Amino acid sequence: MDLERVKITEEAKKVIDELRAKHGSLMFHQSGGCCDGSQPMCFEEGEFKTGDSDVLLGQVYGCNFYMNRDQFEYWKHTQLTLDVVPGRGSSFSLEIPLGLRFHIRSRIFTDEEMEQLQAI
Repeated sequence: MDLERVKITEEAKKVIDELRAKHGSLMFHQSGGCCDGSQPMCFEEGEFKTGDSDVLLGQVYGCNFYMNRDQFEYWKHTQLTLDVVPGRGSSFSLEIPLGLRFHIRSRIFTDEEMEQLQAI
């Protein structure tokens, strides 16, 4: 079983392709703050400084995806799917000028999947 912590929709891939063409390599960070801080934010690779308070969940469509360690404690039992929806957020995320924003959908891992993740 190939288990990923973060998946992506085809619509989100299209937006990433558009942003990559303009900005180059990208990264995502989800802080877990209030309001728009709890949505995934897209930056040019290295523009957002990560540290000991962040967890690298893996790569999604060639982009590193980080989450604040405290937020990860709440979400560690879930598989995330990166999607995009219409609307303007109030963050510094690169997709905002497109009239879109990245959005997370989630599902709870099964007990079997959690055992597999713990073994990794």
